[in-house]
Amino acid sequence: MRQLTALDAQFLHVETPTTAAHVAGLAILDSADGAVTRSALAKLLRERVHLSPALSLRLAEVPLGLDHPYWAADPEFDLDNHLFELTLPEPGDHWQLADAVARIHARRLDRAHPLWEMHLINGLGDGKVAVYTKVHHAAIDGVSGAETLATLLDLQDTPCELPPDPAPSAPDDAPGLVEMLAGAAFRTATHPVRAVRSVVRAAGDLDAIPIVGALPGAKLVARAARVVTRDRHHRPELPALAVPRTPLNGPISARRHLSFGSLSLKDVKNVAKANGMSVNDVVMTLCTSALRSWLRERDALPEAPLVVGVPVAVRRAKAKDLVGNQISAMVAPMPTNLPDPRERLQAVVTAMGRAKRRFALAPATWLGELCSILPAPVTSLATPAIFRLAGMACPPINLIVSNVPGPQFPLYMCGGRVLSYYPLSVLTDMSGGLNITCFSYDGMLDFGIVACPERVDDVWGLLEHLRTALDELLDERVGDEFRDGVGIDLVAR
Repeated sequence: MRQLTALDAQFLHVETPTTAAHVAGLAILDSADGAVTRSALAKLLRERVHLSPALSLRLAEVPLGLDHPYWAADPEFDLDNHLFELTLPEPGDHWQLADAVARIHARRLDRAHPLWEMHLINGLGDGKVAVYTKVHHAAIDGVSGAETLATLLDLQDTPCELPPDPAPSAPDDAPGLVEMLAGAAFRTATHPVRAVRSVVRAAGDLDAIPIVGALPGAKLVARAARVVTRDRHHRPELPALAVPRTPLNGPISARRHLSFGSLSLKDVKNVAKANGMSVNDVVMTLCTSALRSWLRERDALPEAPLVVGVPVAVRRAKAKDLVGNQISAMVAPMPTNLPDPRERLQAVVTAMGRAKRRFALAPATWLGELCSILPAPVTSLATPAIFRLAGMACPPINLIVSNVPGPQFPLYMCGGRVLSYYPLSVLTDMSGGLNITCFSYDGMLDFGIVACPERVDDVWGLLEHLRTALDELLDERVGDEFRDGVGIDLVAR
């Protein structure tokens, strides 16, 4: 019996007719021998779905929304509710693939079943197929999502034989109606005490919370709260961040556009090595430079830096098999206001270094604490309005950028080699109409960009700016001998 945390439930509450809160991935596979079929995927899923709770549990709602839902086994699990197949019209190019996936990505998942779908997409040509998989963010975060994907993949083209699903020792089911209502009554009665504790704990990170961290006295209140909670962790001070107005921010529509492509991980590592920084710093610099160029083309480049939200996993190794979220976030400036690419690179290193040092010394818990302040019935009703209002009046960030590390060796699904894996994430009114996610796999950095077309009119152009940004850094000071020479690949490797 597992109840959703306040943070897990928040991903349910944020869903509206214009917001779908699932994370997804688009895998391009080599299926020249025709091994990757719907029947092969169905066999794979039947054999391995029990390895991941996120794929086998459904929501059990508490009556009247009086408490957070529970995860429960689905006694009527039917693969036909989750596995689908379509074929692209000729010529089956990457634009058609992106349009088809964007339409699927915009649709919310059916809460009557376990919260995931898999779509086999044929018609790409050259013996390739695509497999698009989405799972609700209430069930997984970035780390557990990668682990869920790993259960469906093999290290060789011959699928490994797994032992049969063992009979569970006890049913993984939700409590009965009376127990649900009793639990809801108890948590409602004790909520004021827990809410005060959450407020105090969140106040310790007040200077790191978007918007409120820029208010006068935020740093003083944060220090006082840490004294009250006897938190002796030293926290490096963060700059006060004012979020500039850009076309990226504002209410989003229900439509989605997306683009995907790959950059050479070797090129990125060479830039990182030549400048004494991490791969993640280079990725953030590429995104900063691409956004600067894209905004300049539209005469919409603000004088102040953009503000980015960067999700951070705080999942413990012993908790890796649990369904749900164990994440926090760092907020940092993106120096889009600096014209020189080298200055932007150094500014990104400074900003991200400060944010990472702060997080390493005292991992922020404010994201989960803020979700716990209001009682469950109020949160479910208020969240959509709060997100919509924040998106219109005072967005806390301009966008989200996430970099997820992956394996540097080939993987296989149903005997077909995974050529690329493009991650695709969530858009909300509060976080803006653009989300850039990157996954490192088998020598490449695979980018998935999701956008609301009312906020971002050319998502493919933004992808091209990423390639140009890398070329800027691969200049004579880095050395042509380091250049891998692999351009951005819009389809697959």
